[in-house]
Amino acid sequence: SPKLAAAKHQDEAASKKKLCVKAAKEHSIPKDLNKVLENKVMETVLDLSYVKLSVVEMTCSGDADSEGIVSKSVSSHSDLIPGVYEGGLKIWECTFDLMDYLSEAEIAFTNKTVLDLGCGAGLLGIVALQGEAAGVHFQDYNSTVIDEITLPNVVANCTSESRRTGSGKERKASKPPSKRPRKAEGSPDVLNRCRFFSGEWSQVSQLLLNSNKPCPKYDIILTSETIYNPDYYGALHDTLAQLLDRNGRVYLASKVHYFGVGGGVYLFEKFIEDKNVFRTSVVKTIDQGLQRCIMEITFKNSC
Repeated sequence: SPKLAAAKHQDEAASKKKLCVKAAKEHSIPKDLNKVLENKVMETVLDLSYVKLSVVEMTCSGDADSEGIVSKSVSSHSDLIPGVYEGGLKIWECTFDLMDYLSEAEIAFTNKTVLDLGCGAGLLGIVALQGEAAGVHFQDYNSTVIDEITLPNVVANCTSESRRTGSGKERKASKPPSKRPRKAEGSPDVLNRCRFFSGEWSQVSQLLLNSNKPCPKYDIILTSETIYNPDYYGALHDTLAQLLDRNGRVYLASKVHYFGVGGGVYLFEKFIEDKNVFRTSVVKTIDQGLQRCIMEITFKNSC
């Protein structure tokens, strides 16, 4: 009957969705940091170093990309393959919006625990590290992104020459892009404050909550361009609710609307409102080009 067929289709869809949930894992930091930067060419933006993606695309294969996301992204000419690759190879514009806001609003990271959620290149977490955060954890959906992009970027920015803090204006006046291999010149103390995770949000939350290592709730969670798909709102909301300290803050950067995918600021605000756990406020709006926002999220019963 049509009803039975519809029910079967729903069951199959639910089963397929479960199979797409990517298990979480923690990534170890190699003892030889120069291995992390081997075959990497770095560029600079806003005085931060980051891996040149085109070189990763040419050199990343086999075990280095067990997920096959680099070849899949290149062959499909897509920065997003739902359930397979969630955009972490690219630095999205809202990341720079949030970096500017953190500087303008003088957000203090000193002695705070920070999570860079959906970190991609990890630039937001690196800013927190340079702001003397007590600990910064980096999470991305894809393990290849963590190993080939995030970790090298953190190592490159932990070298003595790059451990500079400064205002957004100072960063914007940085030198022209540098395209050269870099050696890791020490500062392993910074890496001792870092942990790296890959996997789907709910899986990472469970890994952290059930870990033998003590994992305090985060004082600050930074996330950019993570509300493009309404299908992910439930997992994102639950992750924030489980991992944010009762008096902590989330800083979320997003486009007002994501054409073709359907998500955006107003839809996410409505989702948050319906859940009645958090309160939200838009603390900055960027009108240049496609309208973008910075949102602050706190628990309703926080101090």
